[in-house]
Amino acid sequence: MKTKLQTPVNIGPYQLPNRIVMAPLTRMRAPDNIPTELMASYYAQRASAGLIISEATPISPQGVGYPATPCIYNGLQVAGWKKITEAVHVRNGHIFLQLWHVGRISHPDFHGGQLPVAPSAITPKGDAVTPHGMKPFVTPRALETDEIPGIVEDYRQAAKNALDAGFDGVEIHSANGYLLDQFLRDGANKRTDSYGGTLENRARFLLEVTEAVVTVWGAERVGIRLSPSGTFNDMTDSAPELMFVYLLEELNRFGLAYLHIVDALEGDIRHGANAVNLDALRKAYNGTLIVCGGYDQARAEEVIAQGMADAVAFGQLYIANPDLVERFKLNAPLNDPDPATFYGGNEKGYTDYPMLA
Repeated sequence: MKTKLQTPVNIGPYQLPNRIVMAPLTRMRAPDNIPTELMASYYAQRASAGLIISEATPISPQGVGYPATPCIYNGLQVAGWKKITEAVHVRNGHIFLQLWHVGRISHPDFHGGQLPVAPSAITPKGDAVTPHGMKPFVTPRALETDEIPGIVEDYRQAAKNALDAGFDGVEIHSANGYLLDQFLRDGANKRTDSYGGTLENRARFLLEVTEAVVTVWGAERVGIRLSPSGTFNDMTDSAPELMFVYLLEELNRFGLAYLHIVDALEGDIRHGANAVNLDALRKAYNGTLIVCGGYDQARAEEVIAQGMADAVAFGQLYIANPDLVERFKLNAPLNDPDPATFYGGNEKGYTDYPMLA
């Protein structure tokens, strides 16, 4: 008898063979921001996932905030990603590209000395990961109102590039303290124009991006990632449940492939998160929900059985277990991930984790 995780699920136009999703995982193994053959091997190893969501992928030079991250704004990058999508499809897998703009979580070292951009000129706590090592975050430049349509266009063009690269869909990254999340949260967004203040205004940018990306892909092949309870990258909000319930109700009209919700993590709670109950989000949203956030197999089975989610995304478990679907099916032991090899490097800790015999 199949477990809940091993049963098929429809996401957009696709019937996926299982509900086990590979979460987006930044690995920083793309020199010159161009996807590589090694990356193609890495993703192909994990093609038995019901769905792979790619690592976060900057939509423009302005959107970059970490070294060696693969991008999607020029032809060389599109060609590199095409080799990856082909490698996944040869193994009958499905892969969505995650569209990313880091906003203030960047550094002038990436931008020829120019400041990173944000909704408001508020310095995040912590350090940036620059090409020259860790450096304190700087105070970003607040975007002018008339600059925002240009960034919306960057998302649209990146979505078109993802289509050209052979992806099955795209996920808009609006979580984890990056640009779109910064606009949603009143701790980062102090604007007084039509993109700040009210729930409607703070949601406007993401909704405009969604509309633009949907013109390329159709809503049924577009997902969105959100972290309503997240504190990562110095995120705070005075009333996140109000914000995200409003947002989900607005997103209902699109008929998206899915929403991807990052649960409150232990670290978020430790950092004073104003946690949003998954039940409130499930009630607000009418479509398919993927959840993630430190799930193991038992907890994933439970959340699906309870009807709180339709699929579950796994991060670190997928780093260490390329054949996670098969291991779950057989209740086989899991490899332990090696955090020292998470970011940067070569095949060590990337494509050399052992598979089941």
